[in-house]
Amino acid sequence: MLTEAVRSPALPPRSAAEPKWDGFRALVSVDAGRVLLRSRRGTEMGPAFPEIMAGVGQLPDATALDGVM
Repeated sequence: MLTEAVRSPALPPRSAAEPKWDGFRALVSVDAGRVLLRSRRGTEMGPAFPEIMAGVGQLPDATALDGVM
């Protein structure tokens, strides 16, 4: 989800928000032993973050995480 500027920080009922921290938005997945680290546009990010790739390899199969690093 992309950030969007608003005039007021007030949220509509039944809505939630979180601060936008500087960093990279990424999706990591483990499927049949294959680890993928991709940007929201699908760009492969694994080679740029070998330490994350090493740690993700310890996650169970069929895991998917979305977050900012």
